[in-house]
Amino acid sequence: MPHISFPARFVWGAATSAYQIEGACNEDGKGPSIWDTFCRMPGKIDNSATGEITCDHYHHWQEDIAWMKALNLQAYRFSIAWPRILPQGRGDINPSGLDFYDRLVDGLLEAGIQPYATLYHWDLPQALQDAGGWTERCTAEAFTGYTDAVTRCLGDRVKHWMTINEPWVSAFLGHERGVHAPGWQDTGAAVRAAHHLLLAHGWSVPLIRRNSPGAQVGIALDIVPTEPASPSFADELAARREDGLHNRWFLDPLFGRSYPTDIVDDFCRQQAWPEALIQPGDMQAIAVPVDFLGINYYTRAIVRASIPESDNLPPTNQYADPSEWMEGGWADNYPQGLYNLLTRLRDDYPIPPIYITENGASYNDAPDAQGCVNDTRRIAYIESHLQHALRAAQSGVPLAGYFVWSLFDNFEWARGYTMRFGLVWVDYTTQQRIPKASALWYRDGIAAWRAHHHPVA
Repeated sequence: MPHISFPARFVWGAATSAYQIEGACNEDGKGPSIWDTFCRMPGKIDNSATGEITCDHYHHWQEDIAWMKALNLQAYRFSIAWPRILPQGRGDINPSGLDFYDRLVDGLLEAGIQPYATLYHWDLPQALQDAGGWTERCTAEAFTGYTDAVTRCLGDRVKHWMTINEPWVSAFLGHERGVHAPGWQDTGAAVRAAHHLLLAHGWSVPLIRRNSPGAQVGIALDIVPTEPASPSFADELAARREDGLHNRWFLDPLFGRSYPTDIVDDFCRQQAWPEALIQPGDMQAIAVPVDFLGINYYTRAIVRASIPESDNLPPTNQYADPSEWMEGGWADNYPQGLYNLLTRLRDDYPIPPIYITENGASYNDAPDAQGCVNDTRRIAYIESHLQHALRAAQSGVPLAGYFVWSLFDNFEWARGYTMRFGLVWVDYTTQQRIPKASALWYRDGIAAWRAHHHPVA
């Protein structure tokens, strides 16, 4: 187990998000989100699944905290459902919504587990979407009101906050490619959404610090190392463009460099660069210093400039050994990529401490006749990624913690329930939870790390 070699102050955790595990979509005053709406669109979700019930964490949260404690987790990363707090996105606060997270945070602290809260993990209130959603500047303004309400309530106890999770996914998968909510296919809309998501982040950081004195504040980005499929100039250029669109488009402005000019030029050529998008003070607000950077890493992208028609593959794909692909065919197991991206961040940006806020693998191993889930491939995936994370830390990357994605099998967005990432297997009909072999391995690794660095006197 590589756990022992990590430093004494390292944080071991697991992650989830509200829409993926909570269920109770229409209970206790919660308003609809864009994902409630998107799930009703024909053909958008595998097997027409929804997050209406999923893991029913809303009613099982006490049992779920007991599982976290049993697995030796030091920290739990969860998100807060904006429409559970403000059903219309702004205006009147729903007391029942705040009360749920109030009880959850108290329960975590009583169990000795530190809460790491994400304010936005993609479930925008539908009422705001009806007025244009993230393509409108006023949605970023509404986000500050939501942030203020949540951090006033929880800021005395939650001391680690993430503003936005994976803004690239919200902006480009949701507004350009149409495969995530709200399901638009408009590059200009995606550019506007990306800017307003970053503005929401920048405007909210000072609010969080005011309402949660002493808290650490950051943002979680999905960074994808890009590699050219060949040494050709065309593939090298395509890989750089993909890196610019997916990675530099968010990293550069967050660290005070504005948007990368090569990608701005691309958007201008596509007539997708909105006029008057950037207003005075925007870039300074986005570049507000953060206390940490959250990194979500699953795999790399191998990029080709063009493909034969017979290949039937998109320009960006993982051309790896099929034996290394996760189930669902969406990514390959490439732990070297985690080392590459962490050291690239160290070399290219003035980075604060980094948490790996998501890392995990989709394998659909089910309980055997004895009720055991022997997900050895997931253990191999996590172990190899921890080894490369350790290499990065030993080379000078300020790595502060690691969160497995995910704690539970859950609703995996457009893939519905066809993919299982959890340490804990969930029967969605009975709500039974069964710890997988990976959960027990992770538990024992944390115990060994704790015994090594913090022996009981």
